[in-house]
Amino acid sequence: NMKLGGLGPDYEAIKEKKQKLKLQKEYSRQINEYNMKNIIVVQRLPAKPPVSSVSRQKALEYAKKIPRPKTFITRQSDQEVKEERVLPQAPHGISLPQIPSLESLWSRHEKEKEVVAAFKALHIL
Repeated sequence: NMKLGGLGPDYEAIKEKKQKLKLQKEYSRQINEYNMKNIIVVQRLPAKPPVSSVSRQKALEYAKKIPRPKTFITRQSDQEVKEERVLPQAPHGISLPQIPSLESLWSRHEKEKEVVAAFKALHIL
């Protein structure tokens, strides 16, 4: 007699697992009761002594006397300002990256826009 696997649930295995879990819970309950009876009340550790406010006051005074680092504000030199070119703005206000031939490309773009507008006026496009 061989028992082959089936498609339905295995009720015998489920019953065994259920019984095993029931025994585990009972055992843990018994251990818990035993421990509760035999535990001696543990005395709490004494609280830490309060820190005196004198040392805090000294620390605050010391912190006030420490010189703070100075922050330097760097300004751009006149030469650097002159070297920066004002880039033409894109129609939506987005600044374009600096490319050597960007000005020539921008002027070409403007000319081509005018040509397209002329074609539209003549109803060719």
